[in-house]
Amino acid sequence: MTSVGSSIGSSLGIGSGIDTGALVSNLVSAVRDPKQKVITDRQSLNSARISALGSASSSLDTFADALNSLLAGTGYSGTPLSNDPSIASVSLLPGGEITGLPAQLRVQQLASAQTLASTPVSGATASSTVGLGTLTLKVGTGADVPIEITSANNSYTGLAKAINDANAGVTATVITDNQGTRLVIKGATGEANNFTLTNATGDADLAKFAWDGTDSGTMKKLATAQDSIIQLDGVEQRYSSNTIDTAIPNMRIDLNKAAPGTDVSLTKSEPTTSMRDLMVEFVNAYNTLMKGLNTASAAGADSSTSGVLAGDPAVRDMKRQLSQMTSAGMATTGAYKTLSEIGVSTNRDGTLKLDTALLDKAIAANPTAITQMLNPAVSKATNPGLAGLMDGVRDRIQVKDGSLASAQAKYAKLGESLTEQLEKLDTQMANYQTQLTAVYSKMESRLTAMKATQSYLEQQIAAWNSSSDS
Repeated sequence: MTSVGSSIGSSLGIGSGIDTGALVSNLVSAVRDPKQKVITDRQSLNSARISALGSASSSLDTFADALNSLLAGTGYSGTPLSNDPSIASVSLLPGGEITGLPAQLRVQQLASAQTLASTPVSGATASSTVGLGTLTLKVGTGADVPIEITSANNSYTGLAKAINDANAGVTATVITDNQGTRLVIKGATGEANNFTLTNATGDADLAKFAWDGTDSGTMKKLATAQDSIIQLDGVEQRYSSNTIDTAIPNMRIDLNKAAPGTDVSLTKSEPTTSMRDLMVEFVNAYNTLMKGLNTASAAGADSSTSGVLAGDPAVRDMKRQLSQMTSAGMATTGAYKTLSEIGVSTNRDGTLKLDTALLDKAIAANPTAITQMLNPAVSKATNPGLAGLMDGVRDRIQVKDGSLASAQAKYAKLGESLTEQLEKLDTQMANYQTQLTAVYSKMESRLTAMKATQSYLEQQIAAWNSSSDS
C-alpha cells in the first residue's frame, strides 16, 4: 500500500521536480537509525545475559543432579547378594548402609494367607441368590464387621461385593467353572490375619457361607494363615509377610520358598568404583562448570572482547560459593574433614587441582574415613557427603531472593523496558514523518505557486519585448 507521504510527494513533485517522499524518508531514517541501534544493541546484550545466566544455572543443576545420581549407584556403595535367590533374594533399601553382613539365612516357613471356599453349586451363576440376613466377619482380634445381604444384593456377586466393601482386610471373588459357581475369600498373609465368617441373622441359605473355624459341608478352609519363619545366624524370627525389611538394616529380603535345613549366604559386593575415581570425575566436571563461568564473566578491553556477564554480581557470587567447597567442613569426626585435606586445591582462575599422590596416600592410610566423608551412608548437616555439599551450594546460589534470582529479574525488567522504548521510538518517528510530510507539502504548494507566477512573468516580459521590437 502506498504511504501518505509518498503519495503526496509524488503528486506534488510534478510541480517542483523534488521527490519529497524520499526526502522525508531519509530525514526520518537519519533521526531514527542511531537511536534504534542503541536500543537494539542493548536488547541483544540483555538477551545474551539472560541466556548466559540461565545456562549457568542449568549447568549447576546438571552437575549437582549427576553427582547425586552417580553416588546413588551401586558402583560406590556395593550391592547385597544371595547365593540362592530361588530361596531368598535381597536388594538394597534407600537411605542407609547395609550392616551385619555376611549372614546365614534359613527359610523354615513362608507366610501364607487363609483362604476359604464354598462348595461349588452346579448350574449356579454369579447372579444366583445366596440368601438373606447378616453374616459377621472378624479378622484376627479386630472388631466384628456385619455383612448384610438384602433383596438388593442377594447374589454371589452381591455377597462378594459386600465383603470387599467392608474393607476389613479380606478379598472375596466369585468363580464359575465346570464344577459350578462358588465364593472364595482370601485374607492377608500372617497368622494374625486369620478370620471367621459367622452367621448372625442369616437364613438357612446364607448360613451355608458361614465358617467359624470348623469346615462344613458347604464351606471349607483351603489354606491357613501363618507367619514366615526364618533363622538369621541361628536366631529365629517371625514375620507376617514374605518381604522382610527390618531383619538386616537397609536391606530387603524376599522369601521365595521354604527350605528347612538349607542355609543361604547373604553377602555384599565391594564397590566397583573407588573414591579416587570419584574425585577425578568430580574435579573434571567442576572445572568444566567453572571454565564456562570464567568465559562468560571475562573482562576485556571493550564490549567486543569481554564476556556477556563481565562484572555481573550474580556470577561473582556463584564463583565465590563454588570456591568455598574445598574448605567447607564435610565431617565433624574422622581423619579427614575437608576436600583440601585429601589433595584438592584451587587454582588462580577458580578451577580445581587434584593432587592424586596426596589422595592416594590418604586412601591408603584410612579408606573408611575417606568413604565416610565423601559418601556417607546417611547424609546429614554435619556430614553431607560430596553430593550433599554440592546440593547445599546449589540451594544457596539459587535461593529465591539471592543474587542470581535478582540478576535474572533485573534483566527481565530491562528487556521489557527496552521493548517499550522501541515501541515509543516507533510512535515518535511516525509522528515526525507526519510532521515533515505536512511541512514539505506546504513548501511544495508554495513552490508550485511561485513557479506559476514565474511562468506568467516570463510570458509577459516576452510579450513586452516582442511589442517593442516591432
